[in-house]
Amino acid sequence: MKNETRSAEANVVSSEKLLSHWQEHRRLTRKVLLAFPEDKFFTYSVGGMRPMAELAMEIIGMSMPGVYGLATGQWEVPDRPEVNFSMKPPATRAEVLKLWDETTEVINKVWPQITAERFNQTDKAFGMYEGPVHWHQFYFVDNEIHHRAQAYVYLRSLGIEPPTFWDRF
Repeated sequence: MKNETRSAEANVVSSEKLLSHWQEHRRLTRKVLLAFPEDKFFTYSVGGMRPMAELAMEIIGMSMPGVYGLATGQWEVPDRPEVNFSMKPPATRAEVLKLWDETTEVINKVWPQITAERFNQTDKAFGMYEGPVHWHQFYFVDNEIHHRAQAYVYLRSLGIEPPTFWDRF
């Protein structure tokens, strides 16, 4: 009976649908990054929260090496150790968006290497956070949503209407 339950659970969402869900969130976050004024992107803060550029870099620095970790257990970008979740932002929003788009391409390229079995394995993400691989992927999406919500607060406090939260396409 337990194996039947596992099979049913494994088939609720396919790997392709999970990737699509993640990329839908990434598309919406990119719209939020574009809505942010360039002159406030690196400096604006509310209530002690980090500026938008730093939040974006955390998402990039977690997602790009994270997808390699999900696939291989190696939680870094091959030949690019500088890409990590504490990396500093480049000088312009355009450069941040370029890294965002590069991250999207890397996710799409590496994702097919993640096997169904891998999602259920336990791993220690970035050498610090132990849990099932699928949990780590959910965390990447949850973390991005959290930071996007901070960006919504920033935009509204600047008098800017943010993109609608359901427009993930």
